[in-house]
Amino acid sequence: MDTEKQRWHTLETEQVLSSVKSDRQQGLSGAEAESRLEQYGPNALSEGKKKSVLQVFLEQFKDLMVMILIVAALISLATGEAESTIVIFAVLILNAVLGTVQHFKAEKSLESLKAMSAPSAKVIRDGVRTTVPSPQVVPGDIVELEAGDMVVADGRILENYSLKVNESSLTGESEAVEKTADVIPKGDVALGDRKNMVFSGSLVTYGRAVFVVTGTGMDTELGKVAALMNQTQQRKTPLQQSLDNFSKKLAIIIMAICALVFVLALYRQKPILDALMFAVALAVAAIPEALSSIVTIVQAMGTQKMARQNAIMKDLKAVETLGAVSVICSDKTGTLTQNKMTPQKIYADGMLLDGDQLDLANDVQRLLLKEALLASDATTDKETGAEIGDPTEVALVMLGNRIGVDEVAYRRQHPRLGELAFDSDRKLMSTFHSVEGVPTLYTKGAIDVLLERSAWLLTSQGKVEMTQERRAEIARVNTELSRQGLRVLSFACKELEAVRPLTLEDERDFTFVGLISMIDPPRPEAIQAVADAKRGGIRTIMITGDHKITASAIARQLGIFRDGDEALSGVELDAMSDDELDQRLEKISVYARVSPENKIRIVGAWQRKGRIVSMTGDGVNDAPALKAADIGVAMGITGTEVSKDAASMILSDDNFATIVKAVVNGRGVYTNIKNAINFLLSGNMAGIFCVLITSLANLPMPFAAVHLLFINLLTDSLPAIAIGVEPAGKGLLDQKPRDPKEPILTRSLLTRIMVYGALIAAATMGAFFLGLNNGGDALAMTMAFSTLTLARLFHGFNCRGESSLFRLGLTTNKASLGAFAAGVVLLAAVLFIPGLTTLFQVAPLTLPLAGAIVGLALVPTLIIQAWKLIRDLKKGR
Repeated sequence: MDTEKQRWHTLETEQVLSSVKSDRQQGLSGAEAESRLEQYGPNALSEGKKKSVLQVFLEQFKDLMVMILIVAALISLATGEAESTIVIFAVLILNAVLGTVQHFKAEKSLESLKAMSAPSAKVIRDGVRTTVPSPQVVPGDIVELEAGDMVVADGRILENYSLKVNESSLTGESEAVEKTADVIPKGDVALGDRKNMVFSGSLVTYGRAVFVVTGTGMDTELGKVAALMNQTQQRKTPLQQSLDNFSKKLAIIIMAICALVFVLALYRQKPILDALMFAVALAVAAIPEALSSIVTIVQAMGTQKMARQNAIMKDLKAVETLGAVSVICSDKTGTLTQNKMTPQKIYADGMLLDGDQLDLANDVQRLLLKEALLASDATTDKETGAEIGDPTEVALVMLGNRIGVDEVAYRRQHPRLGELAFDSDRKLMSTFHSVEGVPTLYTKGAIDVLLERSAWLLTSQGKVEMTQERRAEIARVNTELSRQGLRVLSFACKELEAVRPLTLEDERDFTFVGLISMIDPPRPEAIQAVADAKRGGIRTIMITGDHKITASAIARQLGIFRDGDEALSGVELDAMSDDELDQRLEKISVYARVSPENKIRIVGAWQRKGRIVSMTGDGVNDAPALKAADIGVAMGITGTEVSKDAASMILSDDNFATIVKAVVNGRGVYTNIKNAINFLLSGNMAGIFCVLITSLANLPMPFAAVHLLFINLLTDSLPAIAIGVEPAGKGLLDQKPRDPKEPILTRSLLTRIMVYGALIAAATMGAFFLGLNNGGDALAMTMAFSTLTLARLFHGFNCRGESSLFRLGLTTNKASLGAFAAGVVLLAAVLFIPGLTTLFQVAPLTLPLAGAIVGLALVPTLIIQAWKLIRDLKKGR
């Protein structure tokens, strides 16, 4: 905190403390608030500047392959091939435009998520209570809080009325925290004890309070977590790394081969410009100009499909990474669970029952329910179904709702005459009522405290003495419930002699009534999603701020925690070295009571093992780990803005099962990208073979540079895009995640590329020699260009998948049929429309020669499909 902020912070604290006791309606003046808002800016957590359109556009030209193409364009321009130069730059600009548009489309999707309900605050200014948007809250403001309010800034509590706050967005704890209002020493600007502070991003679940704002934006506890997140570096996706390595190697190979071709041409005493054009033609033939654009388009189409399934991808390049995810580190509260306490089992009159089995005909069970509703303040809006209050008390109200008991009617029938508010030291809460004319104290709280203060036990036969045996039996039931991860509340009652003010001494000599247990239940769809993830070779790890026993019980219900697995607390994790963690990592399924630093460490440990890690979460405390993970997944509805900013993917339905769908889509996108690369490189390899053969044999060039650019830009792009929208094959989730270290160009893929390229090159050279023998160099070039183009269009069907067309189905991907038809039309236009024939340097074709082109172009596809059909039959597909 800088000197100026510290100065007014100290003064403000002193002024507020002196004024609020005498007149709570004071607060800042409107002018002071506006001045501070202008000075310190809105209550924002991100101070980073967004990239401009020009910056994003220029970043698209950083690739080494792009630079080689630019050099090729300049050589073409120097040798008088202006058409080639124009086409090359058209390709590069088109690719850059596509990348820029997709970048800002992703940002727009994120902004639409951020536009979802923004919190507001009840602020006192100029002695008037007013509601202002959260970004307009400034340090020094006096803010009022009530149950259901979102805390919009950090602040010190001035007046407190049994305030409880859920800080799970910061700490991961689902249980509400009790707050106090301590006296602040004069001039003290330290944060002090968390008990007398409220923090931005937390939710008021019970009571009321008034606090003075001490920090907004990056000066809040939430802002500190955001700062930690900003220090975390994002990693490149496996496809990015693979394509980067591929591009570097391909660039070196291309430059070496071009240099060889150039030297050979000079050795054969060809003019230097002709030698340069030969080298340029080879560079254009070798470089898959459309590859970057195709990968971008396929990823963009994948993001659109995923968005329709409620998974919004912020980072386009991260789509394919989903297919390599092998570990999901998931937050528990609100992600795997419903983030609301739900009643489970009850114990009354010596019987342990499910909450749904509660019987109002049983006097003890009826009294237990009555006490649970009267000793609580939570309510349910019958019209909207909204639940307001402490989650524990909401669970008690839910218990009544299940059997048709209205808490409002109960409370109206037995109005509260007094109360002893809950205290964390006492661990009890008591309310005072008149029950059928008898002054009665109802008390709920921790079983260890209430059991010791109970002298009697209520049964259906009446009150009986609380013996050690009965006390031990109740404790046994409590232990049994606790081992199941249930939170247990105990209830007791006591008749008083008259209606009078209550004292703490009244909380003794109770009649013990029973127990009610509750739990934050798993999402039903999350259980199936965890099972599906396991089937797909993906390990799910629970990371939570809750107690280890509770977390382990939930994890077991979800199928995450199995026999032989371990649960680890944050304290235990801090005591371990990285080597110890690495040794035990595979056995640990649950991490409890963890800090943001712990989460980053867990993610990093899995990454050290070479695993691709996804981290899911919705709280501020999840944000650093979301950014550190290979795929950060934030919740779109309950997620904080910081978590959304840090994540690569946002679930607009907060459904854990959507992650599994996204993984299937990610695997499908990667498969399609790999097939598209197969198509592009095998086609380009055919061109390389043809140029090398003619160069070594001292024959005329088989193609002009403009021919190869026409193929790469138009007739190649359309089938490659069609391959990119190939429907996901069945059984993708039955496959194991791919090895992220495995290059995209595996040995088997390189073999197919070489074989496919050789087959297409053979057909092309056949057409070249046919043209050379029937009309000279110009016809030979036209025949080679036409055959290579048409053969690559046919080849698009071969690259749709590993199976033959008989298995895939010719019409299952209508886009491939459209791409083939469009390519044929474009080729026909170049061959037969005057003007275009001149631009593309093609010679006239006779009908027999055109027929020969079609026949030769079809041969490679017939051979490949026959081979695939035989392989399918052998595998029984």
